[in-house]
Amino acid sequence: MSAETWELDTSFKTKQSPWWLVLMGGILSIIVGLLLLTSPAKTVFSLAIALGIWWIVSGIFSIIGMFFDHSAWLWKLIIGVLGIVAGLLILRHPVAGAVAIPSVILLLLGIQGIIGGILALMMGFTGGGLGPIIMGIIALVLGVILLFNFMNPAMIVSMIWVAGIFLVVGGGIQCVRAFMR
Repeated sequence: MSAETWELDTSFKTKQSPWWLVLMGGILSIIVGLLLLTSPAKTVFSLAIALGIWWIVSGIFSIIGMFFDHSAWLWKLIIGVLGIVAGLLILRHPVAGAVAIPSVILLLLGIQGIIGGILALMMGFTGGGLGPIIMGIIALVLGVILLFNFMNPAMIVSMIWVAGIFLVVGGGIQCVRAFMR
């Protein structure tokens, strides 16, 4: 074999989204973020209904796709049925869905914080230094706080406001980046 066969090709190119699509995504993020900040209850209710519809449509497409691509058909069937059932439950009980969805997100963030904190502590104590230990303690404490307060209405409202702020800031950054292309 020649040496040329072992060279790595580092000149790969990825397709970028058109600037106008990035701009539209940024504008949509800003709108949803502002709605979450100004009218959180109505916005979360509307997003829950949209999520229910999306789960139903996604579930249907997953089941239909199972007939065209037979690989992992059982998983596609399970995911499709679960999507349809979840979507129907959200649409049948939209208020409960609007409360449950942020609560589940907080629960998952709490679990992620605990797992991430434990992993950071393990990394810090096995030679990673003081930084991972401090970050591990912070992540662990925040994870435990979220885990034990995920049904607290104040935590749910706080998460909605934080999400709104992130959407407005992130959407603004997306809009700026769209014009920098």
